[in-house]
Amino acid sequence: MQWTVRLEATTSAGEVTTTELVTFSRPAVVSTLAEVGLALAETKTLLAKLQASMLCGQVAEDAAHHRVCAACGMLRPLKDRRTRRLQTLFGTVEVEAPRFKLCRCRQPAPMTGVTVSPVCALLSVRCTPELERVQAGCARHRRPYRPEAEGAIALPQHEFGLDVVALVGGLRYRGHRSVPEIHAALGERGVPIAERSVTNLLDRYDELLATTLTSSERLHGMLASQGRAILALDGLQPDVGHEVLWVVRECMSGEVLLARSLLSGTANDLAPLLSEVADAVGVPVIGVVSDGQTSIRRAVARALPGVPHQLCQFHFLREAALPVFEADRHAKKELKKQVRGVRPIERAVEGCDAAQAEVVRGYCAAVRSAITDDGRAPLAAPGLKLKTRLEKVASSLDRVAQKGARRRSSQNCVS
Repeated sequence: MQWTVRLEATTSAGEVTTTELVTFSRPAVVSTLAEVGLALAETKTLLAKLQASMLCGQVAEDAAHHRVCAACGMLRPLKDRRTRRLQTLFGTVEVEAPRFKLCRCRQPAPMTGVTVSPVCALLSVRCTPELERVQAGCARHRRPYRPEAEGAIALPQHEFGLDVVALVGGLRYRGHRSVPEIHAALGERGVPIAERSVTNLLDRYDELLATTLTSSERLHGMLASQGRAILALDGLQPDVGHEVLWVVRECMSGEVLLARSLLSGTANDLAPLLSEVADAVGVPVIGVVSDGQTSIRRAVARALPGVPHQLCQFHFLREAALPVFEADRHAKKELKKQVRGVRPIERAVEGCDAAQAEVVRGYCAAVRSAITDDGRAPLAAPGLKLKTRLEKVASSLDRVAQKGARRRSSQNCVS
């Protein structure tokens, strides 16, 4: 059996329109009670289509009535047609909202209102009063339910999971990718994201990392297994006149225990930092390492009396190797004088595609790279490093010259 529900609408002008809403079908022989009558889903579908048909018809007739000019009885010119959505008790309905221009009989008047939209004026709100009353009676209206495991998947009020945050942080700090490169990498993985959101996720990654590294429970467990702590204190000043970032690090584990910006680095400012860290670690502090600055020495003696204070090995080596470093720097300057003139050689082979020209450009690049490599004093002397690299280039050139001489001599013997 089959039933078809049709809606017959009669306008104010007497026009009759028939709209087929929905068709239901049932077997001729009923086997279960569930096949008898309308189901709840079918009823909702019928009411939704009935609501949409009635609402669209009413709004269309109201718009047609207001299109007629009250002064002259002519139709107002149509500017465009837009759509409006209205939430009802039976679902959301999208209706057509035409906009009309002013009637030609009012054109000489001041153009205070250029267009008129009767539908927009009628649907000033996006929800019917009946639906508002039902929603107001619901205690959980606009209060979302969230699963308990949501916090382990994504941050609150964030649309990307923690796996994406970790991936962004890994690409930035392990892969040394820029923000546009990270954005492109996420696009290749099928993650739709804006470039600005990548920057926001980097900020979230830094905050999560800082929270993890400064967790007191994790640090206490790590230091308790060591049974002691050796502190290292140093300051970093980006520019003259700016605040100094003072960092206290535990040498055995490599963990940063405290980082704070201070306007000055006197003993009165640094002693509270050392006292705060010593009270927070929960294990005995058996030593302090620093660069030997006078204010740091006084701060250690005041905050940690009796604790040994040692000069940093890097600073110790740098001070001890200062005469050697000066001699090495002078040697490097003399070596650089002997290899000047690389640029004229490069200009001589510019635009040449021969194999010999490519070899010459390669040797010029090797020499230029050796000159600009400053090394890392005091462990890597830049002068000695430059001498070693120039000797390798010179020996390579000697081998090339010997091969060329043998090739020319063999060609002369054959001729």
